[in-house]
Amino acid sequence: MVFNSIQYAVFLPAVLVLYWRLSHRRQNALLLVASYLFYSAWDYRFCALMVLSTVVDYTVGRLLATTHDERRRKLLFATSLAVNLAVLGFFKYFNFFIDSATEALGWLGFQGDFPTLRILLPVGISFYTFHGISYTFDVYRREIEPANDPLDFAVFVAFFPQLVAGPIGRAHLQLPQFERPRNRPESGQVRSAAFLILLGLFKKVAIADALAPFVDQIFSGGSTRSWIDLLVGAYAFAFQIYGDFSGYSDIARGSSRLLGIELPDNFAQPYLSRNVTEFWRTWHISLSTWLRDYLYVALGGNRGSRARTYRNLMLTMLIGGLWHGAAWTFVIWGALHGMLLVAERARGVRVPRCPEPPSRTDALRVFATFNVVCLTWVFFRSETLGQALSYLAGIVTLRPGGIDNSALVLLLLGGLALLTLDLAQRRRDEDTAPMRWPTLVRGALYGTFVVAIVLFSGGQSVPFIYFQF
Repeated sequence: MVFNSIQYAVFLPAVLVLYWRLSHRRQNALLLVASYLFYSAWDYRFCALMVLSTVVDYTVGRLLATTHDERRRKLLFATSLAVNLAVLGFFKYFNFFIDSATEALGWLGFQGDFPTLRILLPVGISFYTFHGISYTFDVYRREIEPANDPLDFAVFVAFFPQLVAGPIGRAHLQLPQFERPRNRPESGQVRSAAFLILLGLFKKVAIADALAPFVDQIFSGGSTRSWIDLLVGAYAFAFQIYGDFSGYSDIARGSSRLLGIELPDNFAQPYLSRNVTEFWRTWHISLSTWLRDYLYVALGGNRGSRARTYRNLMLTMLIGGLWHGAAWTFVIWGALHGMLLVAERARGVRVPRCPEPPSRTDALRVFATFNVVCLTWVFFRSETLGQALSYLAGIVTLRPGGIDNSALVLLLLGGLALLTLDLAQRRRDEDTAPMRWPTLVRGALYGTFVVAIVLFSGGQSVPFIYFQF
């Protein structure tokens, strides 16, 4: 069983008790042991897959550094890529492709007889395989030097704060931090780290977990619920997945800072976006930049004709959708976002690197973008394409019926909390902006976080959504 957020809050201090008493190399050894123990809490057998990925990528990296023949370098890189994609493809997509092939043959009037296996998906497999692919890709392109010490590289791949749900690690940012001695965090860094952990727990427990039962109920009854209930369910899932995933990222970044390691920011107030292009600049940033650098650019990016640029955008988003899960609902979700991005590119939409806080004149565009994103979330959350279409049909046809007042109240409270926090962070362009509020206001905020976490942590534990990816 994967650690829940409360168990993780106990695991981290246990590591910290020893961590700052050790030398640099022993710190890395402790981190590696702790990371594998953390992963073993789910299923120790799948640690072997992570070891395989680590050994292959480290070995390929070292060989790439000493090989100057371009044909051999391409073969080495292809080996690393093939191993990582084979592991990911078998455990995550084998049954998806088999089932899809069987259905396709059925439509053509043939009966497919393919082997069906009960394959358990290793938690977080998409994250650590992407760590390895980006590393060997960068070494192959001679953008970074390969790791010298296998221990440093193994910790980079398995680092427990980001192991099972990101942010996706980039070697040029993180590997040097594992290779050199780290300084004990100063008081300001400790306070900011504690704030991020508290904020993440609040988002996860008091918002995401609190909304989860209502989301489950509404989506499971999507064919009969009223259109207002269905809208509430779509909005509630939007806040649930945001609170859940950004909450995990906050906890990971805060935990890592206490260990002297800085992780990249993974969210930048995405629901304040004025268009879908801006949304993808601010949502799951580590994935969107990974897809841009290693897929979109590799396909040709915006070099060439407009048609090729649009094709590259669509392929990137289709693969990005499939990365999230082995189901056609995820592919359609990616395709919808791809079409929206293509349409905005055709209109000449441009987004600044650091988006400004939305003004009053931006309110309508922010509202429209949020609603478009929420409607696409219906495909992401639905278990089947039929369920998604039935859900949307209930909204479009204004299906009559009652409304779940409890879900509506909780949705409004959770949405208001996220909006307040996001506006504060966007205005100061820093995730710890509430730490600058007046003492009394700040104390009230911290107290609210703690009380809400305690109140909502007594129910059934809800796993982080992105553990399944």
